[in-house]
Amino acid sequence: MPPQCVDVECAVLGAMLIDPKGVDEALSIISKPDVFYKDAHKHIFEAILSLYNAGNPIDLLTVGSELRKLGKSDLAGGEFYLIELMQKIASAAHIDYHCRLIIQKFMARQTIAFSSTIIALAYNDTTDIFELMQRWQSEFDKVQDFISTGRETMSLPTALQSLKQSIELLTANKEEVKMVGIPTGYRRIDKYTAGYREQDLVIIAARPGMGKTAYVLKTAIENCKVGNPVGMISLEMSMMQLTARVVAIDTQFHMNQLLKKGFDKPEYFITYNGHQDRIKNYPFYADDSGKTDISDIVIQAKTWKRKYGIKLLVIDYLQLMTDRSIKGNNRENEISSISRRLKRLAKELDIPVIALSQLSRAVETRGSSKRPMLSDLRESGAIEQDADIVQFLYRPAYYKIDVDASDYDDSMRAVIEAGADSEVIFAKYRGGATNMTMLKWVGDKTKYVDVECPEDMKDDGIDDEETKALPVVSPNEAFDVASDSVSDEEDKDTPF
Repeated sequence: MPPQCVDVECAVLGAMLIDPKGVDEALSIISKPDVFYKDAHKHIFEAILSLYNAGNPIDLLTVGSELRKLGKSDLAGGEFYLIELMQKIASAAHIDYHCRLIIQKFMARQTIAFSSTIIALAYNDTTDIFELMQRWQSEFDKVQDFISTGRETMSLPTALQSLKQSIELLTANKEEVKMVGIPTGYRRIDKYTAGYREQDLVIIAARPGMGKTAYVLKTAIENCKVGNPVGMISLEMSMMQLTARVVAIDTQFHMNQLLKKGFDKPEYFITYNGHQDRIKNYPFYADDSGKTDISDIVIQAKTWKRKYGIKLLVIDYLQLMTDRSIKGNNRENEISSISRRLKRLAKELDIPVIALSQLSRAVETRGSSKRPMLSDLRESGAIEQDADIVQFLYRPAYYKIDVDASDYDDSMRAVIEAGADSEVIFAKYRGGATNMTMLKWVGDKTKYVDVECPEDMKDDGIDDEETKALPVVSPNEAFDVASDSVSDEEDKDTPF
């Protein structure tokens, strides 16, 4: 026998016939007749739903009349069966729990049904396995949608209490950076956002060469350091390239050493091995298989969530993704569908999803300033609509534009004087007002870093290990403590 609970179905329908409140509760959880196992129950629920949508009362007489109007009175067992249902239940107590039991049995039946179809097709040599996997994911998502049905709506008193707890968290330890989400990896940005929140879709956009991957890898690494597993879909870089960038960002090695010329002295491997022993324990999971379809990416993300409990998903980058479910050659519709599914994925997994994005060439055609705007997001305005945060990375030096502190407000001048040369622009932020902050770009290590600034030190008291003055040490120790400002010329004689 397929999974079913006919007695519970009788209890739910009987409660709906005797108590109007039971109708409201049941219909907030069960939305269609197919959820019921017994055919007679499907017809009765259909009649109740029809009456409810028309604003008519629901009782023994009206439901019986509606069944006759639909021509399904005999199929539903007639009025005698309706009376029998009413006699089996005394009240609508626990009807919400009973409805969820019916939903669970329905989901079990649906899973058995589509799994049987998938298995049969998998045995067929003519079946395209990739289309089959997409069909499996689509059917699985349809069944999984029932999990969210019937969740209690949060009341205002409950929401106010949750807000109070958040405020208490922010109020405590004012001298420290307050985090209510996962860390961004940058002290100044953490001060502004308090971290990326669960269910956020974060878009980080820039023109090619601005360092989008380097920027987001720092976020991934800092989360790994505090024990937050991170999943990364890399559609552009290989795992070897990603690994080299991770090492460069988390140590003082140069990219040239890691990917082009190697080490000048054998003893540098001693320090490298120490870093390797540390970094290999990071809960960082990457997929560089090149699967670009959104369905494949959703499957991988859900697998990581189930197996590793990832707290952050990174996708590099959005314009390389495809959606086979969109017919035709309308790229704007395809990107719109992808951005909506990414937002849905963030809510379903209850984690932040960061998607990197390219900007259009319109940035290059501007006059003196090449600073990005929301209209520069390529191919779709839906990206801006679906995103909770849109950040732009802008390095004036990339366009050979000098950074002049006098062009910025007082809050930025001290940071620029301390060495910051790159803008992080919050063009959209659902958590507050739009804003801008500045970081320093370290080109030989392809990473962004915070800069030491008296104003920052006064506000949060956190030392920045990457930028503070460092003592002279022996070569064997140098990897851990070298300054970010070492030049390429110095690189010939040092391990950096």
